Amino acid sequence: MSELPELWRCPQCGRTFANRNQSHTCRVLGDLDAHFTGKDPAVRETFDRIVRIGAGLGPFEVLPEKSRIAFHARMSFAAFMPRLHWLDGHVVLAERLESPRFTKVEVYSPHNILHAFRLHSPTEVDSEFADWLTRAYAVGRQQHLRR
Repeated sequence: MSELPELWRCPQCGRTFANRNQSHTCRVLGDLDAHFTGKDPAVRETFDRIVRIGAGLGPFEVLPEKSRIAFHARMSFAAFMPRLHWLDGHVVLAERLESPRFTKVEVYSPHNILHAFRLHSPTEVDSEFADWLTRAYAVGRQQHLRR
């Protein structure tokens, strides 16, 4: 397995990226709690359950950006957009998965496939969801590039 280069840190915003001088929206991160202000408590409970699953996978950053909350390892591998009554989100996978729970699947490259979903309650963060997040974390760590 080949080693991946060290992460590059943007000197302005401090975010890390797999590629030097990575194009990005360079701004200071926001407040995580602000994303949940005025939302149903189940939306935050759902997100917190996802974070707990992610914590068991290995190190990653939770990045509260202006319009979303990203999960980032070497690259962003999942993102969440809290809405009033539900949590929209997506995971980035190295292969296409089929599930009736996906609301959209977009192929950006052969090993960069966005799978979108909508969660209404913490109970939807189940073993199937944990599998998606586990696969996405491997993409975020760029493990699919080391083969």
